Amino acid sequence: MLQEARFHRIKALLTTHGEVSTERLVRDLLVSRETIRRDLQELESEGALRRVHGGGVALDASGAEAPLAVRQASRAKEKRAIARGAVRLLWAGETLLIDAGTTTAQLAEELTALAGLTVITNGLDVARTLNRDERFRRNNEVVLLGGRLLTEVPATAGDLTIAEIGRYSADVALLSPVGLCAPHGASSFERSEAEVARAMVASARRCVILADHGKIGQRSRIGYADLAAIDTIVTDAGARQRPGMDGLQQSGCKIVFA
Repeated sequence: MLQEARFHRIKALLTTHGEVSTERLVRDLLVSRETIRRDLQELESEGALRRVHGGGVALDASGAEAPLAVRQASRAKEKRAIARGAVRLLWAGETLLIDAGTTTAQLAEELTALAGLTVITNGLDVARTLNRDERFRRNNEVVLLGGRLLTEVPATAGDLTIAEIGRYSADVALLSPVGLCAPHGASSFERSEAEVARAMVASARRCVILADHGKIGQRSRIGYADLAAIDTIVTDAGARQRPGMDGLQQSGCKIVFA
């Protein structure tokens, strides 16, 4: 059985029962315990479950994103590589729109080496990281968008945020979705976050999507950019083997494997 089919079965069991045992998975899926162990590790890194002795338990039956702390720890190495790959696409003097997310927070760490940028963001972590670097403050400008402060993530959103984004004409929007697939493009789970990302796409000449391999081939609840609106996708090497990557490569988007 292919990995994606196993993942689908494991997630279905979690939705129904809230937990799943290794023994049942070995019996149902006709694979080794070692294969199940790797599957559970991968699903835990995606925030789909929490591993416990003898199996796994569901994190959230609602289908929402994993908690922020889980997402921050998930694929940290890949996110650093993606951030470095994205920085190589930028030029001094550009105006950037950056949304809130764990990958874009990592991007902010890499941006501190650049000069001559105007960074406009709704992400508190992005703004905080850039503002605490004295050299970056001297040579760049950081604008934190106003609006309603979200409780789920350190970010602003809402009508005021959208209106402020519309005042700018940016060179690049750098966005990190929950899911990215050929049929539906980039998507987010929360409506407020999708609205901000959609406005950033509309206000920028180029759209660069930052997505680790776990997001490839996935679709979340609310789409904000179809592939025609995306110029470049920056992902990690693990995405090469992901189901759904072929469709992205055939779309005409530039793909950067960081």
